[in-house]
Formats: sequence, C-alpha cells, structure tokens
Amino acid sequence: MGNVFARLYSIYAGLIFILSFLLIFPFILICIWIPGCKKYGRKINRYWARGYFISIFLPVSMHKSAAIEKGKSYIYIANHFSYLDIAMMGLIPGDVLFVGKASIRKAPLFGYYFKKLHIAVDRDRLKSRAETMKHADQALQSGSSVIIFPEGGIFTRNPPEMIPFKNGAFRMAKEKQIPIIPVTLSYNHLILPDDGKLLLHWKPAKMVLHNPLLPEIYDSERALLEKCFQVIQDQLFADNSIL
Repeated sequence: MGNVFARLYSIYAGLIFILSFLLIFPFILICIWIPGCKKYGRKINRYWARGYFISIFLPVSMHKSAAIEKGKSYIYIANHFSYLDIAMMGLIPGDVLFVGKASIRKAPLFGYYFKKLHIAVDRDRLKSRAETMKHADQALQSGSSVIIFPEGGIFTRNPPEMIPFKNGAFRMAKEKQIPIIPVTLSYNHLILPDDGKLLLHWKPAKMVLHNPLLPEIYDSERALLEKCFQVIQDQLFADNSIL
C-alpha cells in the first residue's frame, strides 16, 4: 500500500513540476532575451521552488545558523544524494547560480533555461572546468553567489555518508576570499532515493545553512575543504541517527 501511495504521489509531483515549469518558462525566456535581466529569471526560479514544494505538500524546514548578508557573495556547498537536491537549493535566498553537469543542457526546455541562467561544466574536459571557474568567478565578482555540489554528482552508495569532495570550489574560495556556507540536505535521500525507481516518499524535509567558513582563517584550501566536509557530514549523521 505504501508503494502505491508513493507512486501516485510521485506522478502528482512530476506533473506539477512539468506544468508549473511550462507556466513560468515564457517569463524566464523574456528575462533571458532582455539584456541585463537574467537575475530576474533566477528570481522567478526561487519563487517557482517555493511554490513547487507548497503545491506538493512537502514542508521544508530551513535552519539558518547565521544571518546571510544581503548583496554579499557566497559559495554554497551542499551534499548531493538525490535529484530533489537541485529543486531544494532553489530556496537559497539572493541571486544564486548553480554549477551543474553539462548533461543538464540536453534536457528539453529545462536545459536551455539552465545553460542561459546558470553554469554547466563537463568534468571530463579540462577546458570546460577552467571556463566554469571563470564564469563562477565573474558571477561572484558581480555580487551573485554560486551553488556547488563538490561530490561531483550522486555517487555515494551509502547515504548519509558522503564521498570525498573535489577541491575546485575551495581553491576558488581561497583565491578570491569568498566565504563558504556549508548546506546540509538532511533527508532528501529518504524522500527521493537514487535507486532508479523515481519514487517520491512523503516526509518533511530539512535544510541547514551553517555558519559561513571564512577562507582567510584556514591555512590551505585542503583545510577549508576538510572543515566544510566535517560540518555537513556531522549534521547528516546527527539528523539521521534520530530517525
């Protein structure tokens, strides 16, 4: 009976996702085509994310350890266990660009939207990775923030245990002196597991925005990486141990 409900709920959530995206897509196109308006397209994305979770009756509890300064650039670093992570990170306040896989660009309509408003990277090409860091740096210098999943994709087979982080985001944070905000997505691997079934299970979601990590107080990018990893992993273990 539980699987029947999960399948019906998944179909409903999928339909809401598609229909709501089609509804906002013309307005996103306008923001893409008008010079200087791309940030408004990303703002529409934030409202879309909020409306989506309300529409599928999935409450998201956001816990902030510290105030996020308006107009200040940050690098948001999150664990990545589920396809739900991208939608949930859309709730991050301010003008934020995702750094995501180049394969996203192949998705009909959504790929075009992502390519024009966010940053796509082909991790197998050194040139693409260099261009990605360049675009991310430009976004940060303009006052925007970026979201990076440093595991490089959904690769762990033992959530809530993460795999080691890649160091690109932490090198950029040290070089540009941009604060990192670790983000823990506590239960997405339970709500939408990466098991090939694409079944959405109803459960209140939790998102923790931790205190910013200031790169100047760490001796190296490795030390910054290890601290960020520890903060997120400790929260994941703590939240999932009480289930």
